[in-house]
Amino acid sequence: MTPAPPRQGLPLRFGYGTNGFSNHSLDDTLTVLTDLGYDGVALTLDHAHLNPFDAGLARRVSALRARLDDAGLAVVVETGARYLLDPWHKHEPTLLTGDDDGRKRRLDFLERAATVAADLGAEAVSFWSGILPDDVPEEHGWRLLADGCARLVDTAERLGVQLGFEPEPGMLVGTLNDFERLHATLGRPGALGLTLDIGHCQCLEPNPVVECVLRGGPLLANVQIEDMRRGLHEHLMFGEGEIDFPPVLAALAECGYSGLISVELPRSGHAAPQLARQSLAFLREASTLATDYVGSLR
Repeated sequence: MTPAPPRQGLPLRFGYGTNGFSNHSLDDTLTVLTDLGYDGVALTLDHAHLNPFDAGLARRVSALRARLDDAGLAVVVETGARYLLDPWHKHEPTLLTGDDDGRKRRLDFLERAATVAADLGAEAVSFWSGILPDDVPEEHGWRLLADGCARLVDTAERLGVQLGFEPEPGMLVGTLNDFERLHATLGRPGALGLTLDIGHCQCLEPNPVVECVLRGGPLLANVQIEDMRRGLHEHLMFGEGEIDFPPVLAALAECGYSGLISVELPRSGHAAPQLARQSLAFLREASTLATDYVGSLR
């Protein structure tokens, strides 16, 4: 394997999401990312890699932490598995589900994720609201979400884990405005920060991406990154969308964000090693160009 090139540009840390390595084992995924020179991994708890409901979980988590430490890889825990809780319905049940058993199942999963994160020494646990069901009135949905999040925050505070809530297009909490409403409703707990997906900002937010980064900066707990087009929620390889990345990376640096910036290409597992290589090269080049923007964005 050719050694990774020396670092240049801003001191940003890049990771890659395991949901983009769906055809690889977790062990092989970590080998590829280590050899390419990534700083970390965004680990989606799922059937393919680390299922939090499997027997022998504690042993697997202990072995994984040793592997990550040996490789020098940081980790964030992602909870966006599509069919882990329900084999028929993607991303269901959620904290908004009308029946108590479904909400309890989602909360149990999120609390398991927080425990895994604590045992791995993860930097954050990322999660989202879910889609508002047709039979749940919106205001009731907000109450259900606030109740579930408050319970999860209690667990995170007990475990010493940082949560990152992700606004997701099409979900009840889809924008920064929605996140700020939820955060205020919960009393602005320190354990609940923001997962900011750069592509989602381009897709949905009314303001430019750089402004979204600067706005979210004080609460950033986790960052996901990919290219995207306005109005189209499709995760694209860098250069295939509309985002100008150097000023975005400069904005992250200006915010003082030091966590992982993880590539999220969940439908590209067929070409994962190649896309991971290309993504890191792109982001390092963009980081070098970003130095020209630092100090001029506010």
